[in-house]
Amino acid sequence: MIDAVDPPRLDATDRRILRELDADPRMPAAMLALRLGLARGTVQARLDKLAASGALRLASARITPAALGRPVAASVQVELDQHLIAQAIEALANIPEVLECFAPAGDTDLLLRVVARNPDDLYRVSEEIRLCPGITRTSTSLFLREVIPYRVTGLLAEGP
Repeated sequence: MIDAVDPPRLDATDRRILRELDADPRMPAAMLALRLGLARGTVQARLDKLAASGALRLASARITPAALGRPVAASVQVELDQHLIAQAIEALANIPEVLECFAPAGDTDLLLRVVARNPDDLYRVSEEIRLCPGITRTSTSLFLREVIPYRVTGLLAEGP
């Protein structure tokens, strides 16, 4: 996870590498080096640094939940007992259908992105979330359709 206080600093070379990986995520370091006119060791060191800093997502982030039998997606707003936030987050992390958990500003304490097999399974997941220690209230919103998929291509084109 990237530290929001001190995020990794990407220079022009990092951005060039990431643009190539955005176009072809399976491109090996040797091919990246060849295409970018850099030494393979330089590219590998940069990739290692980017991975260690949290700038690169896990490869599993490329897998669609629908391909794993979870085509239903939703957001769950969570209110919780502030004294039990650590226990709630630990319990939520053990629910495989919870893909992401954010701490937003505003009235909501946590915002989750979850997936399920079907509406009945979404109910089960919502109940599992609701029963986590410290959670006092939830509100679930079903995603009907993804209209803009996750992307960073435009950001990679910008300068620092």
